[in-house]
Amino acid sequence: MARALVIIDVQNDFTEGGALGVEGGAAVAAAITEHVREHPDDYAVVIASRDWHDPDNDNGGHFAAHGNPDFVSTWPPHCMAGTDGAEYHPAIDTGLIDIHVRKGQGVPAYSIFEGTTDDGRGIVAALDELGITDVDVVGIATDYCVRASALDALAAGRRVRVLTHLVAGVAPASSAGALDELSAAGVTLVGAE
Repeated sequence: MARALVIIDVQNDFTEGGALGVEGGAAVAAAITEHVREHPDDYAVVIASRDWHDPDNDNGGHFAAHGNPDFVSTWPPHCMAGTDGAEYHPAIDTGLIDIHVRKGQGVPAYSIFEGTTDDGRGIVAALDELGITDVDVVGIATDYCVRASALDALAAGRRVRVLTHLVAGVAPASSAGALDELSAAGVTLVGAE
């Protein structure tokens, strides 16, 4: 058994003060770094994703036309490639990340499995190459990208845990609903130790 930690979208635009900041995002960023430092032998690899949207188009309808997002499938501009908003939150120690994944380059993308590594591989190929059988998912946002990534990890044949003390969501009700959905699908929910 080899386990990966998958950090989802802990970026400036998704933390307090960002274009789509969620409450508790900065605290989750710091707690994820602390978790990795405290559990160095638990993970064969640490992988992190970032939304990396094109700045000059609507990214396949992901950015709302005419500035009227529905906050369900259309959003205000966020995490545009090369901007501060797209960078990891400063509390994330990027030196602890082994593989970086970019997603949403010109298209809507919620799951890390829709992205590519810096060397152009898909995440399944990277996991297969490393013999990863188990995946712990943490990050932002519980009710969107964490949910989608955990479900895709299951679909890719991995045993999946979501570390519930290391996620932050857009809204309490939708975050709770996402965790219930994940649990029903076979994801193990793990709280603080």
